[in-house]
Amino acid sequence: MDIQTWHPLTVHFPIAFLMLSGILSLYLSFKFNFSLAKFNIGLLVMGLIGCGLSIYTGNIEDGKVSRSLCDPTVLKEHENYAYYLLYIFLANLVFWIFKLSILKTPKIIVSVLIALSGLAGVACLVYVGHLGASLVYEQAAGVDVPSDDCVGF
Repeated sequence: MDIQTWHPLTVHFPIAFLMLSGILSLYLSFKFNFSLAKFNIGLLVMGLIGCGLSIYTGNIEDGKVSRSLCDPTVLKEHENYAYYLLYIFLANLVFWIFKLSILKTPKIIVSVLIALSGLAGVACLVYVGHLGASLVYEQAAGVDVPSDDCVGF
């Protein structure tokens, strides 16, 4: 298995996990359910692990892909926003830990922070996905273009 295929393989699970977690964070900020909150934390942890793995595999590809792009600034923005996405959802996890802990924290403030970080995380996730799709479909990043007679197939 070529290392070039690792980034597309590792990116789709965190997209699903973090999107669902962000939406659940918004919902649970207004209508709290303890068992659903624990499920959300599980999604969040799995999504964050997958996000870190996706960033790692994306960094491996960066050196090869950046040389063949018409506009490499899109790749840099894709990478930067992937890190912002990781930080936003890490903050969301910290806010959840505060909300579910035994500490005497003002629950309404933490709920607002959970809602805001969930919304920001979903928005950032959509933008990172848009940039990634732009790289692949507009600039053929990481795509092997076959010859005219498709000899390699």
